[in-house]
Amino acid sequence: MGIRLGCIADDFTGATDLANNLVRAGMRVVQLIDVPEEGPAGQRPVDADAVVIALKSRTVPAAEAVDASLRALAWLREAGAEQIYFKYCSTFDSTPAGNIGPVSEALMEAMGTDFTIATPAFPDNGRTVFKGHLFVGDVLLADSGMRNHPLTPMTDSNLVSVLGAQTKGAVGLIDHAVVAAGAEAVRGRVDELREAGVRIAVADAVSNDDLVRLGAAVRGLPLVTAGSGLAIGLPVNWGFEPSLEAARLPPAHGHAAVVSGSVSVATNRQVREFLNSGRPAFAVDPLSIAAGEDVVGEALAFAAARLGDGPVLVYSTEAPEAVRTVQGRLGAAEAGELVERALAAVARGLVDRGVRRLVVAGGETSGAVVRALGVTALRIGPQIDPGVPWCAARLAGGDTLHLALKSGNFGGPAFFTAAFGLTAREAS
Repeated sequence: MGIRLGCIADDFTGATDLANNLVRAGMRVVQLIDVPEEGPAGQRPVDADAVVIALKSRTVPAAEAVDASLRALAWLREAGAEQIYFKYCSTFDSTPAGNIGPVSEALMEAMGTDFTIATPAFPDNGRTVFKGHLFVGDVLLADSGMRNHPLTPMTDSNLVSVLGAQTKGAVGLIDHAVVAAGAEAVRGRVDELREAGVRIAVADAVSNDDLVRLGAAVRGLPLVTAGSGLAIGLPVNWGFEPSLEAARLPPAHGHAAVVSGSVSVATNRQVREFLNSGRPAFAVDPLSIAAGEDVVGEALAFAAARLGDGPVLVYSTEAPEAVRTVQGRLGAAEAGELVERALAAVARGLVDRGVRRLVVAGGETSGAVVRALGVTALRIGPQIDPGVPWCAARLAGGDTLHLALKSGNFGGPAFFTAAFGLTAREAS
């Protein structure tokens, strides 16, 4: 059938989050790590219904994010994608300078389209949009843990306002009363907004039913922008239905490990749960790395002695106060890069020591890890928790590596152990 949907994700965990929802709705999905150097014509055809290109563009300068996104767009259009999906975080991670607004407008200009929607809603993970305001669980975005994010602190819950600060064109709203009235009502509101000169409209969604209605309404739009939630309402536009076959991966074998660099509230809980269970864990200290100590070697020696006994955790996950202390001494960018490089080296060393089931927590960490491992493509498999699937990658020697790239904000407290429990059931 060829590629129906071409997706551009602004980080690696967000890409698998999106791909997970597409697979659950019946699409076979391949995730590519960065834009392939060759265009589709120079490669074997991609055996998938949807392709997600994972970029690391969420926190880079806006001009770099735009350039990477346009290269991804060119590749997907050459591959024949019928609709383009720009995926960002369900907490709308961005700054007043972007990158959601600048990338959206650049894609619109390149595609010659004058209108698109924006909705980060993902009710399954507690992200809802009402009257243009984003809620995280029961609290407004600005009152959630995202207020203290070290790179993209979110202090405004009004997405019309947030997006308006990043864009040249006008931003409007498709409120919940319209969405609840159905696809025809949404299309009518889109026509009104277009006539008023609005180029991007934030769309309310407080339930999966809202996302399904929005999915039907945007069938004719060349470009949609959203979190991963909207993906549940798009595959049906091409006649796809949920299927276990779409999520089938090779059986999982080998040692298990977790590498965590996220500082989110959810990941902090998951690390504490792992520690409280008595399982082995090694804490990576950014100050020790900066002092020149062989932290990577120490972490790998610790893990190698314990891999035979079950999952091992290597982490640099801290509470916001501790993160600010480290950033104050090293600088925010330097601290983040030190940890990313160290954890990527740890992940590579773990795989060299026989780890074939690897959970990585944190978008920036996931990007560093997959690049360090030389992974260029992932086949998307079964869901662990909403927004997080197991994926399969082919290693250089021919082995299969099962990877779970978890957004920092996703997953329940027992996520790490639940993930490996699923691979055991799949293999049995």
